[in-house]
Amino acid sequence: MTVVVVSGTGTEIGKTVTTAAVSALALASGRSVAVLKPAQTGVAPGEPGDAREVTRLAGDAVTTLELARFPEPLAPNTAARRAGMAQVRPYEVAAAAEKLAAEHDLVLIEGAGGLLVHYDDEGATLADAARLLTAPVLVVASAGLGTLNTTALTAEALRARDLTALGVVVGSWPATPDLASRCNLADLPRCAGAPLLGAVPEGAGSLAPVDFRGRSGTWLSPELGGTWNATAFTTREAPPGG
Repeated sequence: MTVVVVSGTGTEIGKTVTTAAVSALALASGRSVAVLKPAQTGVAPGEPGDAREVTRLAGDAVTTLELARFPEPLAPNTAARRAGMAQVRPYEVAAAAEKLAAEHDLVLIEGAGGLLVHYDDEGATLADAARLLTAPVLVVASAGLGTLNTTALTAEALRARDLTALGVVVGSWPATPDLASRCNLADLPRCAGAPLLGAVPEGAGSLAPVDFRGRSGTWLSPELGGTWNATAFTTREAPPGG
């Protein structure tokens, strides 16, 4: 894989930290990495955005590119329209990713919110960019109640567009998981139609960068460069009675 799209099933569920963890592992294996953020919203000029957070956690060796930045925390098309700025088009995302892919071993495209969030007023989404690139999509999901529905909807949207779900990562695994979270581990792969590829612990983004890089491998599966084992983790966290 040269280009991977990282999409969430919603907002604030750990996409950036997951992207940083994948980046850290790729760098540790000797691969060159670029992270593309098509649209950063809710961040003022000069303030650090998601791309900067990835380099803080994974290391400055990560190349980052932000195509557009809009000050209000809204969907990219709405934020662009309200700011009087040009909207981001799927072909621009694809072109930027292809250029980065020519110079890097791995390109991660981190979306804004969920898969079908609109980037322009014609209804273009991150999925449209993924189709242009024929890129697999890594789905970052929440742990608790409601995640099975949003994961299944995301998977259905991917299949309808002939896109491949690379797998699912729980973007913030609670320090004290509730019953729903523990049961969901067994059901997430079925809802996604793709394997469970990791569980990033709650608060991982607050770790010192050196600790983050050192621990990333224990959160992600071998498919993403780590040592995390889905079967062992799910068995350990399963509630009594299954």
